[in-house]
This record gives sequence, structure tokens and C-alpha cells, in this order.
Amino acid sequence: MSVEEGRAFCALRCDSAAMERFATFLTMLESENERQNLVSTASLADAWTRHIADSLQLLDHVPRETSPWLDMGTGAGFPGLVIAIARPELEVILVESRKRRVEWLEHVCERFGLKKCRVVGARLEAIESIPVSVISARAFAPLEKLLRLSARFSTPTTTWLLPKGRSAAQELKEQSQAIQAMFHVEQSATDPEAAIIIGHGRPPET
Repeated sequence: MSVEEGRAFCALRCDSAAMERFATFLTMLESENERQNLVSTASLADAWTRHIADSLQLLDHVPRETSPWLDMGTGAGFPGLVIAIARPELEVILVESRKRRVEWLEHVCERFGLKKCRVVGARLEAIESIPVSVISARAFAPLEKLLRLSARFSTPTTTWLLPKGRSAAQELKEQSQAIQAMFHVEQSATDPEAAIIIGHGRPPET
């Protein structure tokens, strides 16, 4: 997917105001990346696809008004901050333990007036359990550990959206039959070598 294709992909999923916010956000990201290593320098040239479109595709898997949305190990803001920028009306909770990244996330939220986006600067294990409608994580942890740490936030109707690279199918295959029945793998719409592990409900071991 080219840069222009990535931009067009995003434009189909958010309004013109959001597209303007994303353009500003990418400028901010490039500037901040000189201060701290938020993303690989090489990925900045293709950021519309690698970071924005890659995050926005998750919206295709849930009804439009679904929230609250819990994003674990948000890092530079992917996918959770991108979701909040595209849909400011959604309640989005960004969990990130690294102080400088927490400051970056808070700065972006303030810059765009994202009043319903909350940054939680702590390790996931230290956060009080709350029921959420969506759980997402990109490059946070292997699937088994991810489920173990986050199952307490899920409900019988929670949607799990877990972007993975080439390891998606193998990671799911290594889980119990109950987990395999709850989740499935879908091809990423933005990267032919990546996939998304998608599930619904509360893991049966919890």
C-alpha cells in the first residue's frame, strides 16, 4: 500500500477534520521522534499506512459507537491514540508505563482536545479492573501473556483486536482449544505479511 493509498484508506474511515488532525499529528510525531525513539525512523516515510491506516482498520471490526476502548502498551499511540483522534466521541483508555511516552500521549490529547481519551501511566498489572467493550494491543506481548494480564477487563461482549505480524496464526495455534474457539485470525488490510487476532467475550480460563 503506497502513501497515497494509505491516506485514501484513512479518508474512507474518518472525516476531513480528523484527516487534518492526523496530518498535524504526523508532523508532531516526526518532531518528537528526534527527542525519543517512538517509532523507527524508516517508518515515518510511510506513516500514513504503517501507523495511521494500520490502526484505523480496527474500526472495521466493531460497531461505530463501541466504547470504552482499552489500548494496552500504547507506546507512541498505536492503535489507541489514532482511534481517539479519529473518533473523539469515544471513551479511550491508553495504558503506557514509560514516563516520556506518557507525557507525549498527554501532550497530543491536550493539543487536539481529546477530553474522552484518558492516559494511564502505569503498568497494566497495577490498574484497577474495569469492564471495557474493546481491548486492543499492538506489539504488547505474546498472546498467552496478553490474555493472562488483560482478561480481567473483559466481559462476555468484549471485542479483542490484536494486530500481530506473521506470528498471529502460530500464536493462536499454541493456545487451548477453548481460546482457539473464541479467537480467529484475519489478514491485515494494510500489510500482506501481517494479521489481526480477533475475538469476542471473556477468556474461559478466567
